[in-house]
Amino acid sequence: MMTTEKAKAFAALHVKGQPLVLYNIWDAGSAMAVAAAGAPALATGSWSVAAAHGYADGEAIPLDLVETIVARIALTTDLPLSVDFESGYATDPDTVAQNVRRMLKAGAIGINFEDGKPDGTGLYPIERQTACIAAIRAMADSEGVPFFINARTDFFLNERDSTRHKDLLGDAMARARAYAAAGANGFFVPGLADDDLIGEVCAAVSLPVNIMAMGSTPPIPRLAELGVARISYGPGAYRTAMAGITAAAKALYETEAEQST
Repeated sequence: MMTTEKAKAFAALHVKGQPLVLYNIWDAGSAMAVAAAGAPALATGSWSVAAAHGYADGEAIPLDLVETIVARIALTTDLPLSVDFESGYATDPDTVAQNVRRMLKAGAIGINFEDGKPDGTGLYPIERQTACIAAIRAMADSEGVPFFINARTDFFLNERDSTRHKDLLGDAMARARAYAAAGANGFFVPGLADDDLIGEVCAAVSLPVNIMAMGSTPPIPRLAELGVARISYGPGAYRTAMAGITAAAKALYETEAEQST
């Protein structure tokens, strides 16, 4: 399948009330495993990609290495691939767009693009985000690819006190409107887990809404009822896989220790 067709197919999977479920991957091996399980599309998680290669999250992993990982994933499966690209590995819109071009050329047909600063000091101004989204859209248009920009806001993820999430709703909605006007295709609100608030976002936002599955998040059928169009698992898949490896290795070494005594 050609890049343009993959991008169109990926966008078509985002249906309000019939969410696309993405079990996030981190390398070619995990991509093949998730593809074999029947996934309709693939998406990396930045935390998982970084951790799998010995880096912290927050754009600590070199961009060259990210490009190599994306290319290897794209070569091992023909499924549409979205890349969790954090805040673009740059601050100015033109450089961000050129960095995203590298992901497109490596085989990605979409990205997550977040407004949280990689150093954890808060959110980028809305003006910077909209300028970057517009630059990415212009770049993708010049390549002839209907690239899927999943615009993420970190308001809810950064605020650990969920009782304050309702107070952040207005600012989040303003960003959703601005991101859509700049050319975004989706709106990602990780950290938001309250049924009523998720429903409010889905009802008010014109873009397909993406929720991250976490411990307190409603189950998939409920998220579908609320109007969610995309559900992703972030670092959850990687943590589950690593816990399984640790448990298997521990059982092996404990058995060996018992046999040697």
